Amino acid sequence: MLGAVAHAASVAGVAGAAGVASAADLGRHLLQLHGLGAPALRGVLARARVYAGHDADGAHDPASWRDRLRGRVVANLFFEDSTRTRVSFSLAAERLGARVVNLTSVGSSVSKGESLVDTALNVAAMGVDAIVMRHKSSGAPHLVARALDQRQNALGSGGGAGVGSSATAARVPSIVNAGDGKHEHPTQGLLDIYTVAQRTGRLEAFDLSGLSVGIVGDIASSRVARSNIAGLVALGARVVCVGPPTLVPRGLASLGAELTSDLDGVLGGLDAINVLRIQFERHEPAGGGGGGGAVASGGPAVGNVIASVREYHELYGLTLARLGRMKPSAVVMHPGPINRGVEISSEAADSVQSAVLAQVRHGVAVRMAVLEQCLGV
Repeated sequence: MLGAVAHAASVAGVAGAAGVASAADLGRHLLQLHGLGAPALRGVLARARVYAGHDADGAHDPASWRDRLRGRVVANLFFEDSTRTRVSFSLAAERLGARVVNLTSVGSSVSKGESLVDTALNVAAMGVDAIVMRHKSSGAPHLVARALDQRQNALGSGGGAGVGSSATAARVPSIVNAGDGKHEHPTQGLLDIYTVAQRTGRLEAFDLSGLSVGIVGDIASSRVARSNIAGLVALGARVVCVGPPTLVPRGLASLGAELTSDLDGVLGGLDAINVLRIQFERHEPAGGGGGGGAVASGGPAVGNVIASVREYHELYGLTLARLGRMKPSAVVMHPGPINRGVEISSEAADSVQSAVLAQVRHGVAVRMAVLEQCLGV
Protein backbone atom coordinates (compact mmCIF):
# COMPACT_ATOMS: atom_id res chain seq x y z
CA MET A 1 0.00 0.00 0.00
CA LEU A 2 2.68 2.46 0.98
CA GLY A 3 5.75 1.16 -0.78
CA ALA A 4 9.42 1.88 -0.21
CA VAL A 5 9.15 5.54 -1.25
CA ALA A 6 6.49 6.30 1.32
CA HIS A 7 8.48 4.40 3.93
CA ALA A 8 11.63 6.41 3.27
CA ALA A 9 9.71 9.68 3.39
CA SER A 10 7.89 8.76 6.56
CA VAL A 11 11.02 7.70 8.41
CA ALA A 12 12.81 10.85 7.31
CA GLY A 13 9.97 12.88 8.76
CA VAL A 14 9.72 11.00 12.05
CA ALA A 15 11.20 13.85 14.09
CA GLY A 16 8.42 16.14 13.01
CA ALA A 17 5.76 13.56 13.83
CA ALA A 18 7.13 12.42 17.16
CA GLY A 19 5.56 15.15 19.26
CA VAL A 20 7.29 17.32 21.84
CA ALA A 21 9.51 15.22 24.08
CA SER A 22 12.13 15.84 26.71
CA ALA A 23 15.35 13.85 26.76
CA ALA A 24 13.83 11.51 29.34
CA ASP A 25 10.48 10.64 27.78
CA LEU A 26 9.11 9.17 24.58
CA GLY A 27 6.98 12.05 23.34
CA ARG A 28 3.42 11.80 22.08
CA HIS A 29 4.06 9.07 19.51
CA LEU A 30 6.22 5.94 19.74
CA LEU A 31 7.09 5.04 16.17
CA GLN A 32 10.56 3.53 16.48
CA LEU A 33 13.48 3.08 18.87
CA HIS A 34 16.07 4.23 16.35
CA GLY A 35 17.00 7.78 17.27
CA LEU A 36 15.79 7.58 20.88
CA GLY A 37 18.52 8.36 23.39
CA ALA A 38 19.45 6.32 26.45
CA PRO A 39 17.62 8.70 28.86
CA ALA A 40 14.28 8.19 27.08
CA LEU A 41 14.76 4.42 26.94
CA ARG A 42 15.75 4.23 30.60
CA GLY A 43 12.83 6.42 31.58
CA VAL A 44 10.16 4.17 30.09
CA LEU A 45 11.96 0.99 31.22
CA ALA A 46 12.16 2.31 34.78
CA ARG A 47 8.42 2.95 34.76
CA ALA A 48 7.84 -0.56 33.38
CA ARG A 49 9.86 -1.87 36.33
CA VAL A 50 7.20 -0.48 38.68
CA TYR A 51 4.40 -2.23 36.78
CA ALA A 52 6.35 -5.46 36.40
CA GLY A 53 6.60 -5.75 40.17
CA HIS A 54 2.99 -6.93 40.38
CA ASP A 55 1.21 -10.04 39.16
CA ALA A 56 0.61 -10.08 35.42
CA ASP A 57 -3.12 -10.61 35.89
CA GLY A 58 -3.47 -7.32 37.75
CA ALA A 59 -5.14 -8.96 40.75
CA HIS A 60 -2.98 -7.05 43.22
CA ASP A 61 -2.59 -3.77 41.35
CA PRO A 62 -2.93 -0.64 43.50
CA ALA A 63 -6.35 0.93 43.01
CA SER A 64 -4.69 4.16 41.88
CA TRP A 65 -3.41 2.48 38.72
CA ARG A 66 -6.96 2.30 37.42
CA ASP A 67 -7.09 6.09 37.49
CA ARG A 68 -4.01 6.58 35.32
CA LEU A 69 -5.94 6.32 32.04
CA ARG A 70 -9.49 6.48 33.33
CA GLY A 71 -11.72 8.11 30.73
CA ARG A 72 -9.21 7.47 27.92
CA VAL A 73 -9.90 5.30 24.87
CA VAL A 74 -7.26 3.15 23.19
CA ALA A 75 -8.01 1.81 19.71
CA ASN A 76 -6.10 -1.25 18.48
CA LEU A 77 -5.86 -1.10 14.67
CA PHE A 78 -4.27 -4.38 13.65
CA PHE A 79 -4.00 -5.00 9.92
CA GLU A 80 -1.79 -8.07 10.43
CA ASP A 81 -2.40 -11.12 12.59
CA SER A 82 -1.27 -10.86 16.20
CA THR A 83 -1.70 -12.76 19.44
CA ARG A 84 0.81 -11.53 22.02
CA THR A 85 1.02 -7.88 21.00
CA ARG A 86 -2.69 -7.18 20.64
CA VAL A 87 -3.72 -8.98 23.83
CA SER A 88 -0.83 -7.38 25.68
CA PHE A 89 -1.80 -3.84 24.63
CA SER A 90 -5.43 -4.52 25.55
CA LEU A 91 -4.49 -5.77 29.00
CA ALA A 92 -2.06 -2.89 29.52
CA ALA A 93 -4.72 -0.30 28.68
CA GLU A 94 -7.37 -1.99 30.82
CA ARG A 95 -5.08 -2.26 33.86
CA LEU A 96 -4.64 1.51 33.67
CA GLY A 97 -8.39 2.08 33.45
CA ALA A 98 -8.72 2.85 29.74
CA ARG A 99 -11.44 1.54 27.43
CA VAL A 100 -10.24 -0.57 24.51
CA VAL A 101 -11.64 -0.80 20.98
CA ASN A 102 -10.33 -3.48 18.61
CA LEU A 103 -10.39 -3.07 14.83
CA THR A 104 -8.94 -5.32 12.13
CA SER A 105 -8.76 -4.96 8.37
CA VAL A 106 -11.36 -7.72 7.91
CA GLY A 107 -13.98 -5.89 9.92
CA SER A 108 -13.12 -2.37 8.83
CA SER A 109 -13.73 -0.18 5.79
CA VAL A 110 -10.15 -0.84 4.68
CA SER A 111 -11.54 -4.06 3.18
CA LYS A 112 -13.84 -1.84 1.07
CA GLY A 113 -10.99 0.25 -0.30
CA GLU A 114 -10.75 3.02 2.27
CA SER A 115 -7.20 4.32 2.69
CA LEU A 116 -5.28 3.75 5.90
CA VAL A 117 -5.06 7.49 6.57
CA ASP A 118 -8.80 7.99 6.08
CA THR A 119 -9.51 5.10 8.44
CA ALA A 120 -7.22 6.63 11.07
CA LEU A 121 -8.72 10.11 10.64
CA ASN A 122 -12.21 8.71 11.11
CA VAL A 123 -11.23 6.75 14.20
CA ALA A 124 -9.52 9.85 15.59
CA ALA A 125 -12.64 11.93 14.94
CA MET A 126 -14.56 9.62 17.28
CA GLY A 127 -12.46 10.86 20.17
CA VAL A 128 -9.92 8.11 20.82
CA ASP A 129 -6.79 9.03 22.75
CA ALA A 130 -4.34 6.49 21.33
CA ILE A 131 -4.14 4.34 18.22
CA VAL A 132 -2.01 1.20 18.50
CA MET A 133 -1.24 0.18 14.92
CA ARG A 134 0.18 -2.89 13.24
CA HIS A 135 0.53 -2.86 9.47
CA LYS A 136 2.30 -4.93 6.80
CA SER A 137 3.80 -1.82 5.17
CA SER A 138 6.93 -0.23 6.58
CA GLY A 139 6.28 3.37 7.52
CA ALA A 140 2.49 3.08 7.94
CA PRO A 141 2.38 4.42 11.53
CA HIS A 142 4.68 7.31 10.55
CA LEU A 143 2.37 8.22 7.69
CA VAL A 144 -0.68 8.21 9.98
CA ALA A 145 1.09 10.18 12.73
CA ARG A 146 2.14 12.84 10.26
CA ALA A 147 -1.35 13.07 8.75
CA LEU A 148 -2.92 13.48 12.19
CA ASP A 149 -0.38 16.09 13.22
CA GLN A 150 -0.95 18.01 10.00
CA ARG A 151 -4.69 17.85 10.62
CA GLN A 152 -4.20 19.22 14.11
CA ASN A 153 -1.99 22.04 12.85
CA ALA A 154 -4.52 22.97 10.17
CA LEU A 155 -7.36 23.09 12.69
CA GLY A 156 -5.25 24.99 15.18
CA SER A 157 -4.37 27.66 12.62
CA GLY A 158 -7.98 28.23 11.62
CA GLY A 159 -8.06 25.84 8.67
CA GLY A 160 -10.91 23.94 10.29
CA ALA A 161 -13.18 26.82 11.16
CA GLY A 162 -16.47 25.79 12.67
CA VAL A 163 -18.10 24.82 15.89
CA GLY A 164 -15.88 22.59 18.01
CA SER A 165 -12.83 22.82 15.76
CA SER A 166 -10.52 23.85 18.61
CA ALA A 167 -11.68 20.90 20.69
CA THR A 168 -11.06 18.58 17.77
CA ALA A 169 -7.59 19.99 17.31
CA ALA A 170 -6.77 19.31 20.95
CA ARG A 171 -7.79 15.65 20.77
CA VAL A 172 -5.42 14.12 18.26
CA PRO A 173 -4.50 10.59 19.34
CA SER A 174 -1.04 9.28 20.08
CA ILE A 175 0.22 6.69 17.60
CA VAL A 176 2.04 3.64 18.95
CA ASN A 177 3.72 1.40 16.41
CA ALA A 178 2.89 -2.25 17.10
CA GLY A 179 4.99 -3.43 14.15
CA ASP A 180 5.27 -2.04 10.62
CA GLY A 181 6.48 -4.26 7.82
CA LYS A 182 10.19 -4.95 8.08
CA HIS A 183 10.90 -1.66 9.82
CA GLU A 184 10.47 -1.71 13.62
CA HIS A 185 8.49 -3.14 16.53
CA PRO A 186 9.47 -0.72 19.31
CA THR A 187 7.52 -2.16 22.24
CA GLN A 188 8.85 -5.65 21.47
CA GLY A 189 12.33 -4.15 21.47
CA LEU A 190 11.68 -2.53 24.84
CA LEU A 191 10.34 -5.71 26.44
CA ASP A 192 13.26 -7.72 25.08
CA ILE A 193 15.68 -5.18 26.55
CA TYR A 194 13.81 -5.26 29.85
CA THR A 195 14.11 -9.05 29.91
CA VAL A 196 17.86 -8.90 29.28
CA ALA A 197 18.26 -6.33 32.06
CA GLN A 198 16.10 -8.34 34.47
CA ARG A 199 17.95 -11.60 33.88
CA THR A 200 21.43 -10.00 34.11
CA GLY A 201 20.84 -7.84 37.18
CA ARG A 202 20.77 -4.51 35.31
CA LEU A 203 17.31 -3.29 36.36
CA GLU A 204 18.61 -0.54 38.60
CA ALA A 205 20.11 1.67 35.90
CA PHE A 206 19.45 -0.27 32.66
CA ASP A 207 23.12 0.10 31.79
CA LEU A 208 23.91 -2.82 29.49
CA SER A 209 27.60 -2.01 29.03
CA GLY A 210 29.74 -5.12 28.86
CA LEU A 211 26.90 -7.42 27.77
CA SER A 212 26.93 -9.27 24.47
CA VAL A 213 23.56 -10.09 22.90
CA GLY A 214 23.18 -12.34 19.88
CA ILE A 215 20.27 -12.05 17.45
CA VAL A 216 20.00 -15.19 15.32
CA GLY A 217 17.82 -15.90 12.32
CA ASP A 218 15.87 -14.04 9.67
CA ILE A 219 17.11 -10.55 10.50
CA ALA A 220 16.47 -9.32 6.95
CA SER A 221 12.72 -9.59 7.54
CA SER A 222 12.69 -8.75 11.22
CA ARG A 223 11.28 -5.51 12.61
CA VAL A 224 11.99 -6.98 16.05
CA ALA A 225 15.71 -7.22 15.27
CA ARG A 226 15.93 -3.58 14.17
CA SER A 227 14.26 -2.34 17.35
CA ASN A 228 16.46 -4.62 19.45
CA ILE A 229 19.62 -3.36 17.78
CA ALA A 230 18.65 0.30 18.21
CA GLY A 231 17.75 -0.02 21.88
CA LEU A 232 20.52 -2.39 22.94
CA VAL A 233 23.26 -0.36 21.26
CA ALA A 234 21.92 2.88 22.78
CA LEU A 235 22.16 1.31 26.25
CA GLY A 236 25.72 0.11 25.74
CA ALA A 237 25.38 -3.55 24.75
CA ARG A 238 27.34 -5.31 22.05
CA VAL A 239 24.98 -6.79 19.46
CA VAL A 240 25.96 -9.68 17.17
CA CYS A 241 23.65 -10.59 14.29
CA VAL A 242 24.01 -14.22 13.21
CA GLY A 243 22.68 -16.10 10.20
CA PRO A 244 23.36 -17.00 6.59
CA PRO A 245 24.33 -14.00 4.42
CA THR A 246 20.93 -14.14 2.70
CA LEU A 247 19.24 -13.41 6.05
CA VAL A 248 21.76 -10.97 7.55
CA PRO A 249 22.10 -7.90 5.33
CA ARG A 250 25.44 -6.07 5.38
CA GLY A 251 23.62 -2.81 6.01
CA LEU A 252 22.93 -3.84 9.61
CA ALA A 253 26.51 -2.93 10.43
CA SER A 254 25.57 0.73 9.96
CA LEU A 255 23.20 0.36 12.93
CA GLY A 256 26.07 -0.61 15.21
CA ALA A 257 25.75 -4.41 15.06
CA GLU A 258 28.43 -6.97 14.32
CA LEU A 259 27.65 -9.54 11.63
CA THR A 260 28.68 -13.17 11.37
CA SER A 261 27.52 -16.43 9.81
CA ASP A 262 29.33 -18.56 12.41
CA LEU A 263 26.93 -19.21 15.28
CA ASP A 264 29.16 -21.75 17.02
CA GLY A 265 32.04 -19.29 16.93
CA VAL A 266 30.23 -16.65 19.01
CA LEU A 267 28.00 -18.72 21.31
CA GLY A 268 30.43 -18.88 24.21
CA GLY A 269 30.72 -15.11 24.49
CA LEU A 270 27.01 -14.29 24.55
CA ASP A 271 25.12 -13.20 27.66
CA ALA A 272 21.77 -13.45 25.87
CA ILE A 273 20.50 -14.84 22.59
CA ASN A 274 17.31 -13.77 20.84
CA VAL A 275 16.22 -16.38 18.30
CA LEU A 276 14.02 -15.35 15.37
CA ARG A 277 11.89 -17.52 13.11
CA ILE A 278 12.32 -17.54 9.34
CA GLN A 279 9.49 -15.42 7.94
CA PHE A 280 8.80 -17.49 4.85
CA GLU A 281 5.75 -15.34 4.09
CA ARG A 282 8.00 -12.31 3.49
CA HIS A 283 10.35 -14.04 1.05
CA GLU A 284 9.88 -14.73 -2.62
CA PRO A 285 8.90 -18.37 -3.23
CA ALA A 286 11.28 -20.60 -5.12
CA GLY A 287 9.86 -23.68 -6.79
CA GLY A 288 6.19 -22.91 -6.22
CA GLY A 289 5.73 -24.72 -2.90
CA GLY A 290 4.24 -23.56 0.39
CA GLY A 291 6.19 -22.30 3.40
CA GLY A 292 4.17 -24.29 5.90
CA GLY A 293 4.86 -27.52 4.09
CA ALA A 294 8.57 -26.90 4.16
CA VAL A 295 8.58 -26.39 7.90
CA ALA A 296 6.42 -29.41 8.56
CA SER A 297 8.32 -31.79 6.36
CA GLY A 298 11.86 -30.66 7.02
CA GLY A 299 12.45 -30.80 3.29
CA PRO A 300 13.78 -28.09 0.97
CA ALA A 301 12.63 -24.61 1.93
CA VAL A 302 10.41 -22.85 -0.56
CA GLY A 303 12.01 -19.48 0.06
CA ASN A 304 15.06 -18.39 -1.88
CA VAL A 305 17.09 -17.64 1.26
CA ILE A 306 18.04 -21.07 2.65
CA ALA A 307 18.75 -24.43 1.06
CA SER A 308 16.54 -26.42 3.39
CA VAL A 309 14.94 -26.20 6.81
CA ARG A 310 16.92 -29.21 7.96
CA GLU A 311 20.24 -27.64 6.99
CA TYR A 312 19.25 -24.35 8.57
CA HIS A 313 18.49 -26.08 11.88
CA GLU A 314 21.84 -27.88 11.79
CA LEU A 315 23.77 -24.65 11.22
CA TYR A 316 21.73 -22.06 13.12
CA GLY A 317 19.18 -23.83 15.29
CA LEU A 318 19.55 -23.32 19.03
CA THR A 319 19.71 -26.89 20.27
CA LEU A 320 20.31 -28.28 23.74
CA ALA A 321 23.89 -29.10 22.70
CA ARG A 322 24.54 -25.51 21.63
CA LEU A 323 22.91 -24.20 24.79
CA GLY A 324 25.38 -26.34 26.74
CA ARG A 325 28.27 -24.46 25.11
CA MET A 326 26.92 -21.10 26.27
CA LYS A 327 27.45 -19.45 29.63
CA PRO A 328 25.30 -21.11 32.32
CA SER A 329 23.78 -17.69 32.98
CA ALA A 330 23.02 -16.96 29.31
CA VAL A 331 19.44 -15.90 28.60
CA VAL A 332 17.43 -17.60 25.84
CA MET A 333 14.73 -15.44 24.21
CA HIS A 334 12.29 -15.64 21.32
CA PRO A 335 9.70 -13.01 20.35
CA GLY A 336 7.29 -15.66 19.03
CA PRO A 337 5.68 -17.36 17.34
CA ILE A 338 8.10 -20.26 17.77
CA ASN A 339 8.69 -22.85 15.06
CA ARG A 340 10.04 -25.66 17.22
CA GLY A 341 12.61 -27.81 15.51
CA VAL A 342 13.54 -25.07 13.05
CA GLU A 343 15.17 -22.07 14.73
CA ILE A 344 15.06 -23.58 18.23
CA SER A 345 14.55 -27.02 19.72
CA SER A 346 11.87 -27.72 22.30
CA GLU A 347 14.57 -28.58 24.84
CA ALA A 348 16.18 -25.15 24.47
CA ALA A 349 12.87 -23.28 24.33
CA ASP A 350 11.69 -24.92 27.55
CA SER A 351 15.02 -24.90 29.39
CA VAL A 352 15.66 -23.18 32.72
CA GLN A 353 17.60 -20.51 30.80
CA SER A 354 14.59 -19.69 28.64
CA ALA A 355 12.93 -16.32 29.23
CA VAL A 356 10.31 -16.72 26.49
CA LEU A 357 7.30 -16.53 28.80
CA ALA A 358 8.97 -13.84 30.89
CA GLN A 359 9.17 -11.73 27.73
CA VAL A 360 5.42 -12.07 27.29
CA ARG A 361 4.80 -11.13 30.91
CA HIS A 362 7.12 -8.12 30.72
CA GLY A 363 5.31 -6.99 27.57
CA VAL A 364 2.25 -5.96 29.55
CA ALA A 365 4.30 -3.84 31.97
CA VAL A 366 6.28 -2.22 29.16
CA ARG A 367 3.13 -1.35 27.21
CA MET A 368 1.52 0.12 30.33
CA ALA A 369 4.52 2.41 30.64
CA VAL A 370 4.45 3.32 26.94
CA LEU A 371 0.73 4.18 26.93
CA GLU A 372 1.16 6.22 30.09
CA GLN A 373 4.05 8.26 28.67
CA CYS A 374 2.60 8.78 25.20
CA LEU A 375 -0.68 9.97 26.69
CA GLY A 376 1.16 12.42 28.90
CA VAL A 377 0.15 10.97 32.26
